[in-house]
Amino acid sequence: MIASVLPTYSRAPLTFVKGEGVWLIEADGRRFLDLGAGIAVNALGHAHPALVEALTTQAGKLWHTSNLYHIGPQQELADALVAQTFADTVFFTNSGTEACELAVKMARKHHHDAGHPERSDILTFEGAFHGRSSAGIAAAGSEKMTAGFGPLLPGFVHLPFGDMDALEKAAASSTVAAIMVEPVQGEGGIRPLADADLKAMRALCNKHGILLILDEVQCGVGRTGKLFAHEWAGITPDIMMVAKGIGGGFPLGAVLATENAARAMTAGTHGSTYGGNPLACAVGCKVLEIVGDPAFLADVNRKAGLLRQKLESLVAGNPAVFDSVRGLGLMLGLKCTAPNTEIVQTAYGENLLTVPAADNTVRLLPPLTITDSEIDEAIARLERTAVKVALHV
Repeated sequence: MIASVLPTYSRAPLTFVKGEGVWLIEADGRRFLDLGAGIAVNALGHAHPALVEALTTQAGKLWHTSNLYHIGPQQELADALVAQTFADTVFFTNSGTEACELAVKMARKHHHDAGHPERSDILTFEGAFHGRSSAGIAAAGSEKMTAGFGPLLPGFVHLPFGDMDALEKAAASSTVAAIMVEPVQGEGGIRPLADADLKAMRALCNKHGILLILDEVQCGVGRTGKLFAHEWAGITPDIMMVAKGIGGGFPLGAVLATENAARAMTAGTHGSTYGGNPLACAVGCKVLEIVGDPAFLADVNRKAGLLRQKLESLVAGNPAVFDSVRGLGLMLGLKCTAPNTEIVQTAYGENLLTVPAADNTVRLLPPLTITDSEIDEAIARLERTAVKVALHV
């Protein structure tokens, strides 16, 4: 008999009932050190006092009105995002998947209204993850995500990850609307694009009159030590998808865009019942206020350097288990020698939470508020995990 909750998840045998900062508390009282942060969602940890206050204060005033009316916290958050990024305008969603849907629509509508309806193809890359919607799985194109869900949405051209020669050739086609890429692949195994490659993509878009769409759903909102990951390369996109960390645990996403890219999205071309609701935007405003502080980001970079240094030592001392460290900021991956799923499951026994990814990688995505002593504790638990795994390798 099928379960009352549709069984599409392979869940760990854990039920958490409370969170405190970087810690999650299981129903039986065990305390787990959380290096997953809800898959890079709880950017400020669990039950951050400032977010709790922002949410409860707004909850006592107004929850929902719909986008038939002006929403004060939505305008406030949009203004803050425009002030701190490349964007001229923002549309709010409830998730990264919804942000992907709009980004695709926006790129195609941009060219259609400019008199080039033939420009509908979007160039994407092997290993990408852009959500689980029909557009998202078609954009990724992997057998794992698309099998059984055909016919797939057309208009996506899949290229090898990091193959700039293939990209340059594909971008020259008169049917291309945009390049869509994650500056750091998350589900794909914590694979950062080289700054030079992002610069080259920006140049190709400028050369051919196409749009650059960045998916910063997982790598954005301070995760890499900049407010957004593309800032490391010194470039700006035309359209950017944001979610996860922007809500600090409350469902919130957004599409940021330049006026040029968004000019065809006029009244009636897109909408959302819940997107940009007062609750989500009140929390988002507080998240952006905290994470957007240069001092906060500087400390993220300091802690990222400390964690990476300790992880490099961990890898060097456990070659039968770990191969290398990769990533940016506090979006790090342990490329594994042993099976990554075995490492994740063994870590549960050390009351440690990590996240598996493709390319036999374990993701480490701690809250940006993790302390130095908690980093030390995480390394100690990873070390004990490695010793246990090595016994079975």
